[in-house]
Amino acid sequence: MFRDPASAALTALGEVLGRDLRPLRGPLRRALAHGGVVGAARGEERVLRPLGGVPAEGVFELASVTKPFTAALAASLVQAARLDWDAPLAALGGPLRGVPAFVTPRALATHTAGLPLHPARVGVTTFTRFHDPYGGMSPAAVVASARRWARPGGRFQYSNLGAGLLALASAYAAGEAFSAAGYGGALQVWVTGRLGVEVTLMPTSALVRPGGWEGQTTGFGPLAGAGGLFGTAGDLLTFGAAHLSGGVVTPWPVPQRPAGLPPALSGVAPGWFARGAVRWHDGAARGTRTALGFHAQTGAVVTVLARGGLPLLGPRSAVSALLLALLEGDAN
Repeated sequence: MFRDPASAALTALGEVLGRDLRPLRGPLRRALAHGGVVGAARGEERVLRPLGGVPAEGVFELASVTKPFTAALAASLVQAARLDWDAPLAALGGPLRGVPAFVTPRALATHTAGLPLHPARVGVTTFTRFHDPYGGMSPAAVVASARRWARPGGRFQYSNLGAGLLALASAYAAGEAFSAAGYGGALQVWVTGRLGVEVTLMPTSALVRPGGWEGQTTGFGPLAGAGGLFGTAGDLLTFGAAHLSGGVVTPWPVPQRPAGLPPALSGVAPGWFARGAVRWHDGAARGTRTALGFHAQTGAVVTVLARGGLPLLGPRSAVSALLLALLEGDAN
């Protein structure tokens, strides 16, 4: 007997999350209209459900879901006394000299360093280098941009520039090269290698991508720590669960409530948005949409990886909306 794949996926997810998820059939179909993977874990239970011909272990561009990994690297270095959340980044010396004193690892990880979303040149390179808007920059240019544009005050302003700078600074603090490759090496030593996940700066197997112009991967150049990682849904569930179990990934800190925080958020923590007991992050590359989150009270971890970029028409937040609906449920 034929069974709708979306309904079957929701049944399997509901068995892990302990809820009747049938009302989410519409949101699931919207989020994964062109295929993808949805996964959930709680305790020892875990399920991955692919839709639309996508393999369950398919590798995706993680886009801005990279940022929680960058924050986890910084947290591991803080725990090892190689980095201080609240010390000026310039105190690391070397290539970071001259960065304003109010720019700290915590400010970068919580988007409160007064930095813009992108370096100014992206106003041009979005058109001239559509799939690689940061590729023409050097790490030194990232620092120069931060020196020029950082503003004090601690107001929330989401920033790829800030996340990318944090990744470079973390690489330097870890003793690696001050580069995207150095960030990748530090991440493997301090976070992903310890967790046994293959989240990397280069896809380790066939990449899930749409056809046409969306099928080209998005380059992040020296700002790789803002969105340049690749991984699977299973990798993300392992990483999310590590925040609940402690050990390799330090437990999440208490969220801040800076001025300028969007109304939908109750706070922001390093690498994560907060809404009640839920911590999550979402992202979008040219041909991928992603989301990962966990519920601090129920112990649930959920990820949604969708093939296809942001739609020109229709809801643009379908992936994050599905993630939050799966996580919050009756517990919100």
